[in-house]
Amino acid sequence: MPLPPVYQYAYQPRQGRFARFVSRLPGWVAPAGVGALISGGVAYTLLMKPTSAGADATPTCLVKMLTGFDCPGCGGTRAAWYMLHGDIPAAAHHHAPLVFAAPFLAYLYVAWTVNRLNLPFKLPMLRISNGALIGFLVAWLVFSIARNLPWAPFTYFFV
Repeated sequence: MPLPPVYQYAYQPRQGRFARFVSRLPGWVAPAGVGALISGGVAYTLLMKPTSAGADATPTCLVKMLTGFDCPGCGGTRAAWYMLHGDIPAAAHHHAPLVFAAPFLAYLYVAWTVNRLNLPFKLPMLRISNGALIGFLVAWLVFSIARNLPWAPFTYFFV
């Protein structure tokens, strides 16, 4: 019995107006947009002075206000403020996983930006394995739980 013929079709997805518009943008637009968002976050952090405000100040953390517990992100803005001012121990006190992840995130952004631009050189992209990513998320979960325990040494991380 002969084999049936094999047909190969070139898949041509239909593109709407928005997809066609985005595909025609220059390569620098996406990094510039993300850079603008990062700059806005940095400006907000510097202008709001989060270290002088309590958990009940506006804007507030809803989880902390309703339960009294620190959520997984509590202390992140204060940690960013301390990192921007060079006080790494104080930043780690407020949010250790953010302090650990910040250099990796910064390098990922810089390498992505450099590689999107038409420069004569490229930076190697950071390849994070699934195991490392899962390990980081588990460590963040353990940190989020441990910082709410009411006895020493865990009270050090309660913000």
